[in-house]
Amino acid sequence: MTDIALRKTVAGTYPTAAAAASATVDVIEELLRGGDLRNLGVATGSSPSPVYSEMARRRLDLSDVTLFALDEYIGLPAGHPESYRAVVEREIAVPLGVPSARVHLPDGHRPDAYDGLIAALGGIDLQILGIGRNGHIGFNEPGSSFRSRTRVVDLAPATREANARFFDSPDDVPQRSVTQGIGTIMEARRLVVVASGDAKAAAVAAAIDGPRTEEMPASVLREHPDVTWFLDRAAASQLSSRARHGRCAL
Repeated sequence: MTDIALRKTVAGTYPTAAAAASATVDVIEELLRGGDLRNLGVATGSSPSPVYSEMARRRLDLSDVTLFALDEYIGLPAGHPESYRAVVEREIAVPLGVPSARVHLPDGHRPDAYDGLIAALGGIDLQILGIGRNGHIGFNEPGSSFRSRTRVVDLAPATREANARFFDSPDDVPQRSVTQGIGTIMEARRLVVVASGDAKAAAVAAAIDGPRTEEMPASVLREHPDVTWFLDRAAASQLSSRARHGRCAL
């Protein structure tokens, strides 16, 4: 796998999702201790969630850290428990002591302002990412430009289907969201990608081993100078032999 050999791209495989989350938190804790984590980009979803649980278990203090969420649904009523503002507050900000004033999400009415806010506050030091079954990062669906900025997007049927488990009915899943663009994500100084389960294996393999193409949004991550994948064995199960035995921590 040429990109892993030439760039600071590392895929680490761990026995369980909990072990992968723990290794991710080791990175976060090291940055905190060194004073190198002022702005943290956070993703929601089933893969990153154990990371935040482990951060809370270790009682990490993020009271001086500013959070930037990747995305937010459009069309949910204020206070809806599955809005990403509610999820970020519930799973991350409150357990880790981040004041509400330091929690930022993109605004569907003013998406352009989000990139400006990130830049004005010094840029994102570490961006946590998940990966969708179709390879989306944030809500950048297949076909998104690698140069895209924060904007309003339509959600793919596969994405809405995958997220239906969080809602009472599939019909309740919003059809649109506002998301950081791929170009925005790639400006973070450091990226970590967390993926677990068989359902993510094909997307992980395509992103790490396959061609770099806008039809597989996560494949662009190989162009970032500092990205680490934290995978459980199921998510890593379709990686090529070269990827699994190159710079991978197996």
